[in-house]
Amino acid sequence: MYKRIDGQKVIETIDKLQDRIVARFPESGLSKVAKEVHELAEKAIDRARLIREPHVLLRLAVTVLVVASIALLGGTLIRLRMTDELGTLNQFVQFVEAALQSAVFSGAAIYFLMNLETRLKRRRALEAIHELRAVAHIIDMHQLIKDPERARRGDQSTAASPKQSLTPFELGRYLDYCSEMLALVSKIGALYVQDFPDQIALQAVDQVEDLASGLSRKIWQKIMILDRIIGEQQLATEQEEPKV
Repeated sequence: MYKRIDGQKVIETIDKLQDRIVARFPESGLSKVAKEVHELAEKAIDRARLIREPHVLLRLAVTVLVVASIALLGGTLIRLRMTDELGTLNQFVQFVEAALQSAVFSGAAIYFLMNLETRLKRRRALEAIHELRAVAHIIDMHQLIKDPERARRGDQSTAASPKQSLTPFELGRYLDYCSEMLALVSKIGALYVQDFPDQIALQAVDQVEDLASGLSRKIWQKIMILDRIIGEQQLATEQEEPKV
């Protein structure tokens, strides 16, 4: 049970994160992004199932083509034996050339149909993974203007400065939620390649995970700065308190 990612468990984790965001930051843009991530996770289960399942029509076409090629080659060989058309070396060479040409064309057609299924699945996976990449950037946009240094400098805003009404504690929770959401976005991507080990799709998921990790690293740098500022403020408060 611990060797596979359970899509339902991922959705449950996103549900809990969404509830926490809505409870602390109702009607915020981040809560709407969490809802979008939740919807993507639900779609991912159905999409991953479609990618995992075999394409029946294509596989049936491959089977029919293989059987037809073998039957054609066998029928030709039987006919030639019955009519003694392989009596001379020249006729034998002509037969071999014709058989090789048929095998090449049939093999090319079979190879195309077999790879067509993989390409169709890959396109579905890449389209879904592209959505996750876009959502990761949207999450980053929401935390971009959250500056922990403003908690130290105090209110030195200008008319063009973004409004920031969060307390240091709320800002820390906001940044933490963004980091968690980025991690969950990468887990959704892993659902698509769990049963579809296509090299190109795997590389796309790895790129989303690297993107999420890089963005989360920037967020944690802000959290560390914020923790240091809060610690400095608490220490200053304790030093200013009169000793009894």
